[in-house]
Amino acid sequence: MRMFAVLLLAISAHAEIRIAVNSTTIESAPIFLAERTPDVRVVPVANGRIAMEQLLRGSVDAATGSETQMLLNSIAEPGIRIIVTLAEARYRIIARRSSGIRRIEDLRGKKVAATVNTSSQYFLREMLRKSGLSLDSDAHFVNLEGPAMPAALKRGDVDAVAIWEPHAQNSLEALGSDAVDLQNASVYRERFNLNTTTKVLRDPDKRRELVEFLRVVLSASQRARSQPRQSITFLSPSINTPERTIEHVWNRFRFPANLPGDLPSVLGDVEIYVAAVQFRQPRPRADLAALIDGSLLTDAMHQRR
Repeated sequence: MRMFAVLLLAISAHAEIRIAVNSTTIESAPIFLAERTPDVRVVPVANGRIAMEQLLRGSVDAATGSETQMLLNSIAEPGIRIIVTLAEARYRIIARRSSGIRRIEDLRGKKVAATVNTSSQYFLREMLRKSGLSLDSDAHFVNLEGPAMPAALKRGDVDAVAIWEPHAQNSLEALGSDAVDLQNASVYRERFNLNTTTKVLRDPDKRRELVEFLRVVLSASQRARSQPRQSITFLSPSINTPERTIEHVWNRFRFPANLPGDLPSVLGDVEIYVAAVQFRQPRPRADLAALIDGSLLTDAMHQRR
């Protein structure tokens, strides 16, 4: 009986954690590059919205997603917490030259696609606002998923698309010489995070496993920074994207594996958009800062020493 009890104790000390990961985007690289352990199960999903939905349902213990998705879902689940920024990424607008577009101001009256209620739409909104235009009144917004954008742009269904990689690069290649690449790094840099909930964090076994996984992610992120060629080769089948495409856009990404000092400020900026989408008042920035929990990352860094 004593041996059986010891066995049960050993099993309970290794609670499996499930992590929903967007399997279509380069931002997920540190997760896919991380060494697998028997206590971590990666659950590939089609986009960040699905990943966060699974986290809210409790079918996974952590999920990847942009700061936009975290803020959108934190109203329904105030216990959501960002525990590490996996990637920072720059977006762009790809437009048709034959539609008379050379600069952002030329999007006035044009059909412009983005994915509704995502960082794609936020980026488009901010790019237009920076040029004195309004998404609501100056452009004809078309809701499209990223994978559908290159073909829609090539057919002429839309005049421009605002999206993350690799869909922006695929759109550029679909148009060839007719493509115009519009970007402004000062407008928006996505923070792609790993999120969990306070319920998971209150479970000592799951918290311990998350800390251990973050330790592995720190190493994987270092490899992504120092060994891009090998990282791209390994990542390509995981996100079903050709190596050549990833190579073209790799320099648009950073894999910091930290919690950037300006993250609370970024959350405050994006919250204005999220609040408008949800027809409510923006939350105070102090409340948004509470959605970041750096304690697991601190523990993971100490374990590496």
